[in-house]
Amino acid sequence: MEINLATQKIILFDLDGTLIDSTQAIFESFCNACETNGLVSPDLQELKSSIGHTLEDMFLRFGAKNIDLEAFIESYRQHYFKICFEKTNMLPNATKSLKLASKLGKIGIVTTKTALYSRKILEYFGVLGYFETIVGIEDVKFPKPHKEPILKAIERICPTVSLDNIFMLGDTVLDIKAAQNAGVIPIALKSGYGKEEDLREICDNVFEDALEAIMQIQKCSHN
Repeated sequence: MEINLATQKIILFDLDGTLIDSTQAIFESFCNACETNGLVSPDLQELKSSIGHTLEDMFLRFGAKNIDLEAFIESYRQHYFKICFEKTNMLPNATKSLKLASKLGKIGIVTTKTALYSRKILEYFGVLGYFETIVGIEDVKFPKPHKEPILKAIERICPTVSLDNIFMLGDTVLDIKAAQNAGVIPIALKSGYGKEEDLREICDNVFEDALEAIMQIQKCSHN
């Protein structure tokens, strides 16, 4: 990992699988939406492999029709909001990673969740104040792996920061490709839903979790 020694940095985080474990909340809400709208629910392992994609893509993958997507997504979100706090946890070391990252630069969230729910979850866990911005699915026309969400976050935080001082941490190939498409430094994490072999195939920087990654950024910055 090569890091410019300039002091100003932007560190962007994915949310699910990077900072939080919301597997159970997503799974239950997805199954509820399927049952409500007459679709066979996937099993947990099948669903986990698609977490990180948009809800539209997830429902289409499991058999929903385009014409029905709005109903599926509405059912999902209604149920998700009822259970998301109870059935979501911060990943181990996630809060520590945010505390350290906030000392190294300005930080933001880039997620395919809605920014609305992301803010509520981060507020619930007492970490919302660390973030300069949250870019959610409703903020962009083209979600990850497109570069738009990352570029929007940069624009909101500080558009003058050099790309070699901007990092995107995520647990899926979508996060890594988005970072590469935006020209920022991609950092892959093994803490979430992506397969390690898939991440290593396209990214040289692979770490156990967000804290290990941030500690490496800190170390490289001081070298």
